Amino acid sequence: MNNLIKKALIRPAGALQILSYKEAQQLCDQTDQGLNDVFRQCSLAVLNTGTKDDNGLALLEAHPDFQIRVYIKGRGLQMEIENAPENAFVNGVMIEGLQEHLTAVIRDLIYARNEIMDSGEFNLSTSFGITNAIFHLARNASLMKPDCVPNIVTCWGGHSITLEEYKYTKQTGYHLGLRKLDICTGCGPGAMKGPMKGAVLGHGKQRYTKGRFIGLTEPGIIAAEAPNAIVNELTIMPDIEKRLEAFMRLGHGIIIFPGGAGTMEEILYLLSVLMHPKNEDIPLPVVLTAPKSGKAYFDAVIEFIEYTLGKEATDKLTLLIGHPEEAADFIQHGIQEVKIHRKANSDAYYFNWNLHIPFELQQPFNPTHESVSQLRLHKEQPAHELASHLRCVFSAIVAGNVKTEGIAQIEKHGPFQIKGDREIMSRMDKLLKQFIEQRRMKLGTDNYEPCYNIISD
Repeated sequence: MNNLIKKALIRPAGALQILSYKEAQQLCDQTDQGLNDVFRQCSLAVLNTGTKDDNGLALLEAHPDFQIRVYIKGRGLQMEIENAPENAFVNGVMIEGLQEHLTAVIRDLIYARNEIMDSGEFNLSTSFGITNAIFHLARNASLMKPDCVPNIVTCWGGHSITLEEYKYTKQTGYHLGLRKLDICTGCGPGAMKGPMKGAVLGHGKQRYTKGRFIGLTEPGIIAAEAPNAIVNELTIMPDIEKRLEAFMRLGHGIIIFPGGAGTMEEILYLLSVLMHPKNEDIPLPVVLTAPKSGKAYFDAVIEFIEYTLGKEATDKLTLLIGHPEEAADFIQHGIQEVKIHRKANSDAYYFNWNLHIPFELQQPFNPTHESVSQLRLHKEQPAHELASHLRCVFSAIVAGNVKTEGIAQIEKHGPFQIKGDREIMSRMDKLLKQFIEQRRMKLGTDNYEPCYNIISD
């Protein structure tokens, strides 16, 4: 376990210096109505940047004495931190980037609770109301730049990838940086860090000084995927569904690297949106890319998608193996088409309002044994709806692997029971076994114990 700093005092800069007494009290409130539990969890994750574990419950158990409190002093806000990991400090002073991330945690938790969830100003029972809430969350975090042309590339991929795959994500990011494209990822390690690290070098060579490295996360996943140090615009969305929608509304193109169950969840969410009839004319370049050693991952993914969702789904995805420069060119050209389309349809460059995301996709899926058992995993439904239900399967697997609440459920009730059409279940079982063989399910696990059982109708 890391050495600990017994006590540290931090004074956030900017607008948070004038946090109200009520807001400070919310952050310290340990009741169900307060924010202290989620605040503590998110803050601990931020301070554990670089950890080699992806178990949210284990992180909390490893730091039982970690505490963070907020006080209003005469000169503004003060945070008191006890038993923080020593690697978050240099000579007793917290690393500046981590201070910024802590500030983002406070900003987003307070704003989401008071201005979105509890204000009554947002009708979260409608699709537009949810999208409007995401817009306001992103705007409050200063993610939208109205004076910029489209240039944000959303990069998805696993936090548990091979060294060769990680180097490939850096190469791809380098070529994106040379094209003065900005990077948006899930903000963690692995395929979320590599493109950012590569883009830093590409931006530097082009003397591009306005490089943006946007990290989108949510409280349930942040402990498993702590924000990497390159992220300079961290935003915490209230749940995974709002996080996924934000990726698609803020990004102008998507690159997907090898990953595991979490990356599969993102791919299926993406397809459930792109295959919706109302989105057939909306351009969004999507490329799947990997070094030759990562080809097996995408071969397995595409085989599963083609059987379950059909060729229409795989046609939405462009596969480029071993060609990072070509992948960057593909995205750059695709973003130019996005710009033309947005301009012709008077849609904002900084937020894709015209993309249709069905209300059912926006509803938080809480992976429980009951909710998993009720998923419709058969072909007697539109392909985009099947994609949505398949997405929920992988969301449950991610929860059972790395999220605090999911791990606790598995320990209490046993594996999730995934039940559906015989052939779909057979294909899913094959895909998941390939993930396990490729060691993509969980960091540092030689003998992975599945958090699920596959059952055929």
